[in-house]
Amino acid sequence: MDDCQCSRHTVLSAQDFQPLWPETTMNEATLVQHPYSSLTPDVVLDAVESLGFVCDARIFPLNSYENRVYQVGIEDEAPLIVKFYRPGRWQAEQIQEEHDFSAELDALDVPVVAPWRDNDNRSLFEHEGFMFALYPRRGGRAPDLEAADDLEVLGRLMGRLHAVGTQRTFQHRPTLSVQSFGTDSVSFLVQSGAVPESLLPSYEAVAMPLLEGIEAAFAAVSFTPIRLHGDCHPGNILWRDGAAHFVDLDDARNGPAIQDLWMLLTGDRAHQTGALSDVMEGYQQFHDFNFAELALIEPLRALRSLHYAAWLARRWEDPSFPMHFPWFGDERYWGEHIMTLREHVEALQEPPLTLW
Repeated sequence: MDDCQCSRHTVLSAQDFQPLWPETTMNEATLVQHPYSSLTPDVVLDAVESLGFVCDARIFPLNSYENRVYQVGIEDEAPLIVKFYRPGRWQAEQIQEEHDFSAELDALDVPVVAPWRDNDNRSLFEHEGFMFALYPRRGGRAPDLEAADDLEVLGRLMGRLHAVGTQRTFQHRPTLSVQSFGTDSVSFLVQSGAVPESLLPSYEAVAMPLLEGIEAAFAAVSFTPIRLHGDCHPGNILWRDGAAHFVDLDDARNGPAIQDLWMLLTGDRAHQTGALSDVMEGYQQFHDFNFAELALIEPLRALRSLHYAAWLARRWEDPSFPMHFPWFGDERYWGEHIMTLREHVEALQEPPLTLW
């Protein structure tokens, strides 16, 4: 949910390669059991070379927690991005649906970084037990969500993506639901002991009514699920030379169109209203929008908070998570998280956003 092809990175050679986590932080059993414990530099290079490329032994680890992503140098050619999918997260047919959606968008000139395909039109490969894909390197910066013109451009881009997304639904990838993002997340956090015992009553006292409010909001809105980017935060939209393109469709799924739009809306209510108007100015040039879905913005925002906390807890055995999220799990974190959930409960009571 957080892979990035433009992040700051460290230059490593195959000879000097170090894991993205220090071995001193985990015991031998954890190292053996961890899904990426066998993803060595040689495995990375061999996987790329198995597809006919000649690597120059330069490896740049890119910021990615859910998967493992590297920039790999290619002799006499531009570097490639290689993405190793987290074992057990997606089935092959689910990843292939994501790839096919990217290819469909690319064929219709919707700017997206689609995976490389070989002469047999394959885009998903396997090596040493890892499923992986190659991507061209694309740079850029996050869009300026304060600029009305940029928001309109993003709206047009999103409208074009959704115009393609409505043509069919995913058959293998999941549909965004209150159950998967909300109820299952809360159940896991409570049952796994992730929430400190001293704060568990406070957590349950706010999480349960929040779930009820989210469920009521979804029940009150009629919408047709479409294929979505799924995780369209500004880091997954790269801006360059006045144009934008999508990256990282790893969380693509079926769901309401507003899921791909609400993360472009920041600030207080007045600011969000203005941003929504700018986005819709561009969006509706390419795709109709069901304005009833505006009532789902706050429920979706709350679901993301619930899901994010559970995601961190579920991945805590991955040694890179304690290293990159050292603040997770202590009482201060959970106290702030509970306060955030209370704010979500209050936000659900507010009327939906409207256009100016």
